[in-house]
Order: sequence, then C-alpha cells, then structure tokens
Amino acid sequence: MSEDTDKDSKTEEPTEKKISDAIEKGNTPVSKEAPVLATFIASLLIGSFVVTSGAGQLVKTLTHLLDISGGVDLGNSADALLLSHAVSIEAGKFLAPIIALLTVAGLASAFFQNTPRIVFNRIKPELSKLSPAKGWKRIFGAQGLVEFLKAVFKFSTVSAIVYGQFRANEAELINAMFTDPSALPEVILQISMRLIAGVCIVTILLVTVDVLWSRSHWRKNLRMSKQEIKDEHKQMEGDPIVKARQRSLARDRARNRMMAAVPKATLVVANPTHYAVALRYDGGQNPAPVVVAKGQDLIALKIREIAESNGIPVIEDRQLARSLYASSEVERMIPPEFYRAVAEIICYVYSRQGKAAV
Repeated sequence: MSEDTDKDSKTEEPTEKKISDAIEKGNTPVSKEAPVLATFIASLLIGSFVVTSGAGQLVKTLTHLLDISGGVDLGNSADALLLSHAVSIEAGKFLAPIIALLTVAGLASAFFQNTPRIVFNRIKPELSKLSPAKGWKRIFGAQGLVEFLKAVFKFSTVSAIVYGQFRANEAELINAMFTDPSALPEVILQISMRLIAGVCIVTILLVTVDVLWSRSHWRKNLRMSKQEIKDEHKQMEGDPIVKARQRSLARDRARNRMMAAVPKATLVVANPTHYAVALRYDGGQNPAPVVVAKGQDLIALKIREIAESNGIPVIEDRQLARSLYASSEVERMIPPEFYRAVAEIICYVYSRQGKAAV
C-alpha cells in the first residue's frame, strides 16, 4: 500500500541530474526488439550478397574434393590434418562474412540506442532480484503485459507472413519437386529472402513502437516526488540552514580579524556612536591610509572601546565617518576623494603626538 502511495506521489518529470545518475548506473531505455531487427537485416544482406557467391565457391571446393576422393592420400594423420585444414579454410572464408555481419548488426543495435559504457553495478548480483513477489509483479505488471502483447503480435504477423508466402509460392514449390535438385537451394533461398523481408517490414513497425514505449516507460519510472526534487536541489545548492550558518561563521571570523587589527590603527574616525572607521597609515608600505576595521552601531562602539583602551586617537567627524563607511572596504586603501580630508586629520593627530607626517 505504501509503495503504491509512493508511486502516486511521483508526479514530477525527472531532473537532468536524476537522468544522468540513472545512465551512469547503467539504467537506460533499451528495446529488446532492436537486436532482432538488426539480425533480420543482417540475414537479408547475408542471403543477398554472401550466400549466393560464397556458397557456390564452397560447393565447388567440396565437389572437387569428392570428385578426386580416390586420389587423396590419407595414409597418416598428417594427411588428414592437411585435408581438414584445406576444408576449414574454405569454410572459414564462407562463414567469416556471416559472423562479421551478425556481430556488426548486434553492436549497431546497441550503439544506436544508447552510448556504450562499462557499468559494473549491472553485473553485481542482487538478492532482491530473487524475490518471488517482485518476479510476479514483473510478469503481471505493465512490463509483462507489453511483452505478452509483443509476443502475440509477432506470432500472429509472422504466421500470417509465412502462410501468405507459402500460398503465393505454392506452385513454385510443387514444380521444384520435379526439377533438377541442384536448383532447389536457389528456390529455397529466394523464398527465405521473401519471408525475411516481410518479417523485417513488420519488425520495423514493432521496433518503432517498442523504442517509444521503452523510453516513455523509462522516464515514468524515473519520475520524482516534489520532496525528492527539493532534496536534490538542497544537495546541489547546499542546505540553506547550513549555508546561513557558514556565512555567519565567516562574518564572525572577519569581525574578529577586524577587532584584532584595531590596536594597530593610526586613528579612528567616528560619528560619534553610529559609525566608526579605523585607519592605519604607514607611508613606507602604502601611499594612502588603509581601512583596518569599520562598523556600525554596536560594532562601532566596540571599535571605539578597543581604540581608547589602546591609546588610539578617536576623531569625531560625522560626515567623514559616514562617507568612509559607505565607500571604503576593509584591508583596502581609502578612495582618492578622501585623501585630503584624511591627510588633514593625520597631520592633526601627528602634531598632537609630536610626530612628523610622512
């Protein structure tokens, strides 16, 4: 009951990540009828180009061996090996193109459906596949029904094609019984090619429907619930709670670094409690003062407190403090438009301390 409810909740189309993960695990849509069609097409090619020429050459070779059988020396095992070697070469010449065409057809049917990949999970044994309940579900489920309908379609159409071909070639088959036996293989080959061609036409229709259904069924099985999409989004983008916590920790670390740098400041410009900007000036290192800390409200009060406890001059200038806070960045030099105003303050501070401004 819970499994049916879970399926009912999966109403959303699969995401790109869900599809790519399924493909990486070897879960791809596959039509079982495509290799059958490829085999029939390969059989047509074999019958049209290989059998007609290759079989004739093989028959000639075997006929020649039979004609000179009395002159073949089979005195020992070496002679027998030579004879079998010669026959094997001729048979190999005939069978090699057939095996090659069937192999290429099978590989092509797989490659055209999906990109080939090695997935070891597909060959790993799973005890869940031995479950009788799941086995019955596969047999009597949607997949089993489709396979049954395909089997019925194939049986009925192939039977109709075979019946129609034999009815159409009935006179030709009867006449073949009274003709030269050497012509019988040619008659059988022609009828076989017609049968395979007819089955190919029907199989093309079946493969088209099967490919569409297999891909539709595959995507349906990959459907996701709204909660699964939310969980995937969290996994990809990061949990908002965790990200907020990380941002908070980053702000705390930056704030601690600022407070640790305040005792090294040259002066603090304040407004007088809402804004505070701590500046450090060292003409040997930087051509302009550097902002080592800045803050608003409570942080501004904390900067003033640390500065006063360390003997750092605090200059109250409402407009300058507000403008510096809005326009400057921590650990960066102040903007050029503030050079003159800040230079006057530094000269004032140095004059009070008995220093010379550099």
